[in-house]
Amino acid sequence: MSGEILRLRDVSISRGEVPIVHDVSLDVVPGAVTLILGANGAGKTTLMDGIAGLVRNTSGTIHLDGVAIERFPTYRRAQAGLGYVEQSRTVFRTLTVEQNLLVSQAGKGDLDMVYRLFPELEKRRNLQAGHLSGGEQQMVVLGRALISDPKVVLIDEMSLGLAPVIVSRLMKAVGDLVGLGIAVLLIEQFAHLALEVGTNAYVLRKGRVVFSGPCEELRGADQRLHELYFGAAPATAADAAAPVAQPVAQPVAAGTPAVPSDGPEPEGGTR
Repeated sequence: MSGEILRLRDVSISRGEVPIVHDVSLDVVPGAVTLILGANGAGKTTLMDGIAGLVRNTSGTIHLDGVAIERFPTYRRAQAGLGYVEQSRTVFRTLTVEQNLLVSQAGKGDLDMVYRLFPELEKRRNLQAGHLSGGEQQMVVLGRALISDPKVVLIDEMSLGLAPVIVSRLMKAVGDLVGLGIAVLLIEQFAHLALEVGTNAYVLRKGRVVFSGPCEELRGADQRLHELYFGAAPATAADAAAPVAQPVAQPVAAGTPAVPSDGPEPEGGTR
């Protein structure tokens, strides 16, 4: 062990009978933001689901703070200190902001910490969550994952369907978690924003790690990112200058179940 709080070694994961993630090893350290980057269909969400216990890994080991958790059910992983913010941005629309934050904690939890991180929520603590904006609902979901004082927080595409100004606000909050000593494992479609707050990055292509190293090696390196994502250099200089992996986010209704973007590539194209 070298100070990592979350440690994966040779993890492979399938959905049904289809292998998606292949022999992934990574380390997440306390007080740092570790990124998982890659194109759609690269296996990012499947990897996160495997760490959280929503799908089983077919091989490999997952250690959280030195304890092997790969055979733990999801609730035991949460009890061990793993928080998971999924893509779906699910809130209980008829409950207040504060009730949403405390719903999984039997009415207990560090509300002050959440409100320091998101003062916007304290002002709306008695408002039904269904009346919040998409960005505020995402703050509630993040706060709900943090209120149990996790050792590691997994965050999957928190920017989905949100305006860039809101994404920047959420990225700042992720950066603030470093000061609290919380380890973050982040999947993010806005690679350039994520690289500004990240410490280390892993790039997945077709379920395999093709890069691991400091984020500073990828900042501003559009062509290299393109090559890592797709396995080939851009055909033209204009392609090389184009932003990588920053599609226009489409609005997603709060409460909509997450549909994993990772899976087998359909015939004739990719997902």
